[in-house]
Amino acid sequence: MAPTTAFQAHVYRSLPETERSGAIVDRISKAISLGLLKVGERLPPETALSEMFGVAPSTLREALSDLRQQGIVATRRGRSGGTFILRQPFTSEEAMRSWFQETSIAEIRDVGDEHAAIAAATVRLACERAEPHEVGRLLELARGLALSDTPEARARADSRFHIELAVLAQSPRLTNAEIRLQAEIVQALWAPLPSTRDPERVAAEHLALARAIADDASEHAQRLVLEHIRHDIHHLVDTKLSLGYPTSRQERP
Repeated sequence: MAPTTAFQAHVYRSLPETERSGAIVDRISKAISLGLLKVGERLPPETALSEMFGVAPSTLREALSDLRQQGIVATRRGRSGGTFILRQPFTSEEAMRSWFQETSIAEIRDVGDEHAAIAAATVRLACERAEPHEVGRLLELARGLALSDTPEARARADSRFHIELAVLAQSPRLTNAEIRLQAEIVQALWAPLPSTRDPERVAAEHLALARAIADDASEHAQRLVLEHIRHDIHHLVDTKLSLGYPTSRQERP
């Protein structure tokens, strides 16, 4: 089996004892939607996968069966067989509209506050710890967003960039927090709803941030990432308002 990458180590980390097959389905589905696992990629063998998740083989088989029923993975038998990823899950437009309806402006801003705190620490540590070849990978991911031509691909490229930032910080806790935040908001950011993001502008912000980290410009990088997150939160608020959902007086911008 090929060596596990930094991204995969977070995907396949052991599950809490109370979680079972549903948690595996959720973990793998989110990893694919965030671009941590790619369409066409083969999952580790079942024996290795059950050990990494810390679950019984029967629990893993149940999770893989659920993923096959959803059309997310397929299992092929034979010498070159295994379980392969077929497609990227993406939340439906109806589900995204429900998310905006159910999530208050105060909650959206609170997500922004948490993301800003995590990102500021992340870019500071990335400036201190990242190796030149790792920053090169970050620059490549920054350019990738501009080349993406669907909401799904843009969400994947966006989340991959931010998660790579956390990986460069060499902090598993920050990386886990970033993955959780990206899973919560990245599809809402790129949902094909009335208020749409400009992918070229977002890519330019990513590129400027990557270059600041390459230059070890910690304070400049922190200012850039905070401004970038502010734009994200403004977009989510604008999208909620553009959908015409009622807001309380306390929530009005």
